[in-house]
Amino acid sequence: MPIDEDVTGDEIDKDVRQELQSLPKTLAEDVARNLVMVARLIDEDPEGAYGYSKVALRLASRVAAVREAAGFAAYANQKFSEALAEFRAARRMTGQAELWPVMADCERGLGRPEKALEMAGAPEVQRLDKAGQVEMRLVAAGARRDMGQLDAAIVTLQSPELASNSVQPWTARLRYAYADALLAADRDGEAREWFAKAVEADRDGSTDASDRLAELDGVEFVDALSEDRAEAKSEADEEKAERVEDTEDEVPASDEDDEADVADEADDDDEDEEDEDLADDLDDLDDNDDLDEDTDADEADADKDAKDAKDVNDAKDVNDA
Repeated sequence: MPIDEDVTGDEIDKDVRQELQSLPKTLAEDVARNLVMVARLIDEDPEGAYGYSKVALRLASRVAAVREAAGFAAYANQKFSEALAEFRAARRMTGQAELWPVMADCERGLGRPEKALEMAGAPEVQRLDKAGQVEMRLVAAGARRDMGQLDAAIVTLQSPELASNSVQPWTARLRYAYADALLAADRDGEAREWFAKAVEADRDGSTDASDRLAELDGVEFVDALSEDRAEAKSEADEEKAERVEDTEDEVPASDEDDEADVADEADDDDEDEEDEDLADDLDDLDDNDDLDEDTDADEADADKDAKDAKDVNDAKDVNDA
């Protein structure tokens, strides 16, 4: 697959670069460029990212960073079984627990929320950093909702991290998930409050909290471009209708006159055809007369030739005598 011209491979994380040092230099550079393409495309073009991850995996399947990248690319394309296999392979290679929450979410994607909840209570969770623990809480709450346990999902999300006024990388998503669960439980007032808090924390627009909040407030967003197009189309239709009316007004003859004209033209055509037929008949008669005259002339010539031949014979007889 083609690599963007501006990609050198030096853009990768230093820890990943260190892992790639076990490979030959040229091979390491190729793998690094493909990993950069995975990171570049995974949000906007998941399928493209998945393709580059497959290339990197084919080149260096024994590198943990490559297996992890392949797992995230598969996860972005909802290939949960494949993603889970790659994450497990990466975890075996590194012995780290940081992939535990996303592995649990793969279990949800495979329709096994009970397994995800089991993982949420495993000892590996205690080895996670704060961000990982919050992520695990989000996965567990989602599993509760998958099982129809809405109230339990709300309780799962209630935590010191949710109540904290400080804004962390996970704050917006945590508040958003809590607001969404409250809304599902028909607690609209509380849901609006937490959507507003999510908007405050969502500095990079990672959620659609502002749209959800506007929806609760009854604000309807209008696409100005669509309105302009509709108005332009309406004006064009009106102009077309006016042109049609003007064209109809310029036609003086009525439908009956048109029909009469057509009938007259048909009669004229018939008369012309009759005249042509009569002329053809006359020509045929002339041809027949000419044929008769030629025949008579031929017969006269034949008689004359016979008479001449008789005269010759008679003359011969006379000479012989």
